Amino acid sequence: MTKSDLPSLEKQILLAHITGHSRSWVLAHPELTLTPAQQAALEEASRQLQAGVPLPYILGHWEFFGLDFEVSPDVLIPRPETELLIETALAWTQTHPPLGPVYRFIDVGTGSGIIPVTLATHLPSAEFLATDISPAALKIARRNAAKHGVAERIHFLQADLLPDETALAMAEQTTADLLTANLPYIPTATLETLEIFGREPTLALDGGPDGLQLIRRLLAQVTAKRLAVRLILLEIEYRQGMAVITLARQHFPAARIEIKRDLAGHDRLLVVDCETGP
Repeated sequence: MTKSDLPSLEKQILLAHITGHSRSWVLAHPELTLTPAQQAALEEASRQLQAGVPLPYILGHWEFFGLDFEVSPDVLIPRPETELLIETALAWTQTHPPLGPVYRFIDVGTGSGIIPVTLATHLPSAEFLATDISPAALKIARRNAAKHGVAERIHFLQADLLPDETALAMAEQTTADLLTANLPYIPTATLETLEIFGREPTLALDGGPDGLQLIRRLLAQVTAKRLAVRLILLEIEYRQGMAVITLARQHFPAARIEIKRDLAGHDRLLVVDCETGP
């Protein structure tokens, strides 16, 4: 497999990765000749691509919201749809100052940590509790936080969604300005038909029979643990808008609840404003 045998974009990305140059540099140097070691690396990467390994896992990193994040098969590959959650959170802080000295945010199911790390880079006056059930994912999230210089403001904790009340109290998180989550939301039967099935961690994708298993549990935990939250932002599957509004209304009857659509016009983000009535 030579560099000319790869699809153009993948070739450019892999050549940039292997040579240590930018993609623009690769494009500007079509005469590039690879060393034997670089050619061997390109051939191995090509074999992995042909075997179905996603490109970000081969590279070991991927960009999200202008930042570079470490990724591995232990975590979901960052996707542009999640940028809507980030944009909504940042816009909210422009009109809602923290109730205390700093913002206190909770991110549930943090995976590679893209949500708290990205928000922390934009909000120096914010502190975070980030949870995940996977120890392997938390290791990557911690490395991403350190990479971007925000590790001292993010407390990572292994938990099945929210920690228990004692752990919340110890983390001083009985209240939160913002709760975010990009939980597994693909219905099991749908997931098994998708190209990503078996290529990215099922734990981070499978939302149960109706795709709402984890979201349903999280909303119940927030009320059961009496966690006082000002704003909740949950990424959802594009067909779940009405169902998650109904779920949220059951737990937060006095809140203003809405669905935001992504750039493709699909329902993508549940917004529960607990400070404002319907």
